[in-house]
Amino acid sequence: MGALRRGFTLVELLVVIAIIGVLVGLLLPAVQSAREAARRMKCSNNVKQIGLGVHNYHSTYQQLPIHGFGPTREWNNSAGAADRYDGTGFTRIELSYLVGLLPFIEQQAMWSMISSPLNEADGDVWPAFGPRATQGRYPPWATDIPTYRCPSDPGFGVPSLGRTNFAACIGDGFYDAENGVTIWNTGRNRWEYQTDVRQMQRARCGLRGVFVPRASMKFRDIIDGMSQTICVGEIATDLGDRDIRTHSSTNNGGTITVLDNPKTCADAGQIDRRRPRYWDPDYTIAGQPISRRGYRWAIFHSLQSQFNTILPPNSEVCLAGHVDTRGVVPPSSRHPGGCHILMCDGAVKFITDSIEAGNPRTPCVYCRALASNTNSATGPGSKSPYGLWGALGTRASREVIDAEF
Repeated sequence: MGALRRGFTLVELLVVIAIIGVLVGLLLPAVQSAREAARRMKCSNNVKQIGLGVHNYHSTYQQLPIHGFGPTREWNNSAGAADRYDGTGFTRIELSYLVGLLPFIEQQAMWSMISSPLNEADGDVWPAFGPRATQGRYPPWATDIPTYRCPSDPGFGVPSLGRTNFAACIGDGFYDAENGVTIWNTGRNRWEYQTDVRQMQRARCGLRGVFVPRASMKFRDIIDGMSQTICVGEIATDLGDRDIRTHSSTNNGGTITVLDNPKTCADAGQIDRRRPRYWDPDYTIAGQPISRRGYRWAIFHSLQSQFNTILPPNSEVCLAGHVDTRGVVPPSSRHPGGCHILMCDGAVKFITDSIEAGNPRTPCVYCRALASNTNSATGPGSKSPYGLWGALGTRASREVIDAEF
């Protein structure tokens, strides 16, 4: 008789399968952690590339890229007219700093397309610098720029246009970031280019960051020190899940209400108590699906490509009016515990959610708000009321920063 061959018993097979399952369970978190570490490093490298681009831009033009620029029609401020695709569209002076930065991050081809007229085979005609950056038919505005994305952010495709994960820092306030230093004068039916006295007072008082919308800013304006002042920060893009960081709450009692209490949305009970990362399911949020955090890289509005240092990273986005208006817009990310920040000297920092940020219910600094000309209880020129975090966002408030961050 031949020798008997002994096989595996069912019990032995189950034990082996169980051991393999345990090993996979132990290894999977380590693999996922390694992948996130790689994505986070790539994200940090993209922030660094933007920093190099900003410095090269400043070296070339002796100013920072303007956040809020572009050709417009002097006697027409219609959003519908600005969206036209027959060659008569215009930007409404709404292009973000990311547009001007393109040639300095190895996107010369995209810059050439934007800065030249474009006639398409389907009959669409676009002027140089395109239409308003809400027009998805214009190819550049619907294109994702790899350097402007963080690999840890999974968002892609419609309803967004081109997404961005990197926004301009406007400081520790937000009045009047919707317009900056240049406004449309309805009474005179024309633009006022830094010529409206009240608007200039508002900008000098409340827009205390490195970027002032529609203004030419320079490194020499940063009195607080390049290594202690934030230039650009990371933002997560919306995934359609009512995330408080990316799906903005709107129309919260008006501009002054939110200026006087940046925690207005939280205090109104809009956040889900069981899942504090999301809005309460019973709270109805207005606004079109296209209007979410980071959905239009080419436009300068607060929700799309700005952030302020009022609430700490990964806090709720709380707008005073509709989605194209001003409000509390913190930075955010898909990385655990914080987000990347670019300092003005080019250094990349990872700022945690727990950074010291003062009393979040202290009024922002603002002057002559709305037609009532209301002034803040926190006077102009004050040191930031939002602790270390707020101080890092201001360019010339003369705060002394002696803490690690």
